[in-house]
Amino acid sequence: MSDPACPWCLGDPLYRQYHDQEWGVPCRDDHKLFEFLLLEGAQAGLAWITILRKRENYRRAFDQFDAAKIARYSDKRVAKLLADPGIVRNRLKVASAIRNARAYLDIRERHGSFADYLWQFVDGEPVINHFTTMKQVPASTPLSDLMSKCLKKDGFNFVGSTICYAFMQATGMVNDHLVSCPRHREVQLPG
Repeated sequence: MSDPACPWCLGDPLYRQYHDQEWGVPCRDDHKLFEFLLLEGAQAGLAWITILRKRENYRRAFDQFDAAKIARYSDKRVAKLLADPGIVRNRLKVASAIRNARAYLDIRERHGSFADYLWQFVDGEPVINHFTTMKQVPASTPLSDLMSKCLKKDGFNFVGSTICYAFMQATGMVNDHLVSCPRHREVQLPG
């Protein structure tokens, strides 16, 4: 009997745990959304499993994703991050984390909530897709195009439409579990 879970998570226990516990679960926690946005940006050009394997290192290296601390990182701290083998040592991605922390703090100050700002792109409710094969799942959509454009306008970078769509999938703004996957229904259930 074949496994009904989404095929992308099969073959790696860490991927499977992420799929079964986090991916696609609607998230409205500002701190967690900020963490996901930084991790999705770090993933650009890499496999998501690479970032999942480094996730705890990212939490350690980036002060548990404390945006106020990250926004104040000095050149000395950047040099320390670029020497840390536990994260992706890419100067542009590290600089992006700092820039995005500053933009995140600005959004929270102006909008009161990062979650409210982000969830406006889906009118406050998850988009429930009904895909039967992975080939049907898009890499981006008009909603992720709009999110990307707005985030860039508000000072973020490493937030292209594909990154935004992966972020929307991860945080449950869209439900892209295949309909054959038990999680498709489970992530729609209340709390």
